[in-house]
Amino acid sequence: MDKVAIFADVQNIYYTVKQQYHCHFDYSAFWKQATANRNLVKALAYATDKGDQKQQAFQQILERVGFEIKLTPYLQRRDGSAKGDWDVGIALDMLEYAKLVDTLILVSGDGDFTAVVKKVIQEHNVSVEVYGVPDLTAASLIKSASRFVPIHGDMLLAIPTT
Repeated sequence: MDKVAIFADVQNIYYTVKQQYHCHFDYSAFWKQATANRNLVKALAYATDKGDQKQQAFQQILERVGFEIKLTPYLQRRDGSAKGDWDVGIALDMLEYAKLVDTLILVSGDGDFTAVVKKVIQEHNVSVEVYGVPDLTAASLIKSASRFVPIHGDMLLAIPTT
């Protein structure tokens, strides 16, 4: 069986699904599809930590699905903008797990991951599947992936976002 590791960029998926479909990503449906007939080595979900109850409840849902949660502090800048970036952490973990699996699964549409996707495919001879919202996933990321899986249909929860 194919050995896989999953890396979910929670903020990216939350905002792209919300923007495109006005609903939420169904992590359970995704999990069933991504892990079917595969041996899961690791599943990591990367999120920001605001410390509020709604977010903590969501993190518990991710844990029940099977994810290990990695949190970074939510930083409010002086200009009012916010920062909670996991790109480097995700890339480092992808490089580490590329040595242990046959396939990496990246759940993100962020083009910043293009370089690490190319590197793990070329240097570790693994395949990389990218799950992303079609119109909001960087073309460079889609092109660099071994396989692009569009987020739509069954991977969406009918619960509207606010």
